[in-house]
Amino acid sequence: MSSHREAPEISKDPVADSADLYAFVSPDRPDLVTVIANYIPLQAPDGGPNFFEFGDDVRYEINISNRGDAHADITYQFDFHTEVRDQETFLYNTGQITSLSSPTFNRRQFYTVTKRQRDGQSQILGRSLASPPCNIGPRSTPNYPALASAAVHDLGGGRRVFAGQRADGFYVDLGAVFDLLDLRPFQQLHVIPTPMANGINSLRHLNVHSIALQVPIRELTGGHVPTDVADKHATIGVWTTASRRGSRVYDSRGGAQHGPFRQVSRLGNPLINEAVIPMGRKDEWNREPPHEDEKFLTYVQHPEVAQLLPGLYPGVFPHLANLTAPRADLVAILMTGLPKGIVPGFQNYTGPVIADMLRLNLAIKPTRTPNALGVVGGDLAGFPNGRRPLDDVFTIELRAIAGVTYPLVAPSYKPDAAASAVTDGVSAPAFLSTFPYLGTPHGGFQAAA
Repeated sequence: MSSHREAPEISKDPVADSADLYAFVSPDRPDLVTVIANYIPLQAPDGGPNFFEFGDDVRYEINISNRGDAHADITYQFDFHTEVRDQETFLYNTGQITSLSSPTFNRRQFYTVTKRQRDGQSQILGRSLASPPCNIGPRSTPNYPALASAAVHDLGGGRRVFAGQRADGFYVDLGAVFDLLDLRPFQQLHVIPTPMANGINSLRHLNVHSIALQVPIRELTGGHVPTDVADKHATIGVWTTASRRGSRVYDSRGGAQHGPFRQVSRLGNPLINEAVIPMGRKDEWNREPPHEDEKFLTYVQHPEVAQLLPGLYPGVFPHLANLTAPRADLVAILMTGLPKGIVPGFQNYTGPVIADMLRLNLAIKPTRTPNALGVVGGDLAGFPNGRRPLDDVFTIELRAIAGVTYPLVAPSYKPDAAASAVTDGVSAPAFLSTFPYLGTPHGGFQAAA
C-alpha cells in the first residue's frame, strides 16, 4: 500500500508502478548509502508460466537532489532487455537453474546502469548485468540465495547494484485499512464495532521487484562526507520514477514505441499519493516532478484521513476533530524536511521548496538498536530521516496525521491519547543484514502448498 496500485492509471500498468522507496545509510557499511526502489507490487509467487520481470519498455530512475531545489542533480538510470533462449517452449525454465548462466534458464533479463548529472555529464556504470530468475520453487531454483548473491554486481568506485525479485518488505493490514479504516486492535471503538483482534500483514507472502543501489556518501554530496547534523548540506532528497515512450504503434510484429520518455509513476515519501492525494488528481501527481508539488500542498495541510478518524472512531479523537488549522507539522515532515530546533539533535531540511522526497541527513549514522517508529520513537536514523526497510511507516504517518506531531509547531496543542497508540498492529518481517537487505522472495511451489 505504500504506493501499491495508488492511482487509477498506474494500477493498470504494474510493471511501471513504483511500490516502495527506501534510502538509508547502510548499517553494515556506514560510508555508503543504499537506495531501494521497488516495482511490480503484489506479486503472487506462483504466478507462472510468465513470471514477473522488469519492463524492457520502461525506463526506471533513482533521482538525487543535493542543492535543495528538488531538481535531480544525479540520476541513476536503469534500462532492461530480455533474452529468450528457446522460443519453442512455453517454459520459463526447462530444468534446474543453478547459476545465472544455466542453459535451462530460458527467459533472462539484463540491464544497463547509467549515471547522469545535472551538468550534462553521463557515465555508463555497467552493461549487460544479469538479473536473477524469480523464485519458482525448490526444484527449479534449489539454492535461490546463491542466485541472488550472484546477481549483486560491482559497478566500481565502491558502488554495488542488484535488480531482481525480493520479498515485499512493506508491512500493513490492507484489508483493515480499506474496510473503512477498521484497525483490528481498535475495532471495538469503530463506528461499526467488532471485537478487537490482531493485525494481519496482507503482504506477508507477496513479492516485488527491487532495484537496489549502494553508493559512497561522497558521490551523492559532491565530494564531501557530512559529519555535522546541523550542516545544511548534510541532507539529500531522493525519489524514484518510471517512464514510458510518448507513443506506441501496433503492427504485425507486435508494436514499437516512439518519442521521448514520459514519466508515468513516481515515489518519494510513502503513502502520499496512496492516502493524501485525492482520486481525481492521482494520475496528475504521478506525472509531475517533485518541484511542482506546491499545487498539491492543500492536501497535506488538510489531510482527509485526519477528518475521517473522528467520525470512524466516535469520541476517540475529540482534539483532532477540533484541529482545523493547516497542518504545518505534516508539511515540514513530508514536503520540506524538519528545520533544526524542532527535534533536538536533528534536522533534514532541504529548503522552502515544497516537494515530495525522502530526505536523508547523511551525518546521522545507523544505530545498533533501531526503533521501527523512527524519529517519532527517538531513533533519528529512521523515517522520516530517509526510510529503512524495518520502519513502520504506516503507524508513523497515521500517528502524525492523528495529531501526535502537531505540538512540534503548536506547543499548546494536546494530542488525543489515542494518537500515540493507534496502529494496525502489524510487525515487520525478517530482513537481511547485508545488501540488498530485503528478504529472499517467497517461492512459487511453497506458496501453492
